[in-house]
Amino acid sequence: MADTVLEPRSLFFEDLAIGMSETLERTVTDAAVRAFADVSGDHNPIHLSEEYAAGTMFKSRIAHGVFTASLISAVLGMRLPGPGVIYISQTLNFRGPVRIGDTVHVKLEIAELMPEKCRARISCTCTVAGEVVLDGDAWVKVPSRLPKPDAPKPA
Repeated sequence: MADTVLEPRSLFFEDLAIGMSETLERTVTDAAVRAFADVSGDHNPIHLSEEYAAGTMFKSRIAHGVFTASLISAVLGMRLPGPGVIYISQTLNFRGPVRIGDTVHVKLEIAELMPEKCRARISCTCTVAGEVVLDGDAWVKVPSRLPKPDAPKPA
């Protein structure tokens, strides 16, 4: 199963509608988890050592929870709404482990629009083999193609 490659797509606030969605599919690899550990500085052996992880409740290595959450960021920043979006907040509910070799299916869906501030609440769900492993909501500020009412007019 091939991982989804996200080509950038910029949507303006005016392009958004409740119910719009975007997906991403990514298989978690040993190399990706090790790279994430290096970038984040989180070298917890539950992510990196099979021997250590075997003695935990998970019985094998698991990906960092925030690694899975970063896939949400990828969809926000690349597709829905895409380049120019600004994160305001994110709730994350970690519901289950993501193991090396698992394919994570990410789905984002526009749940609420706040036109007066050009903000959107986006429902975020990550699943592995049909089971929810992470969910939550992101609030983002989305660029508008309309000028701000108080912006100076060009001369």
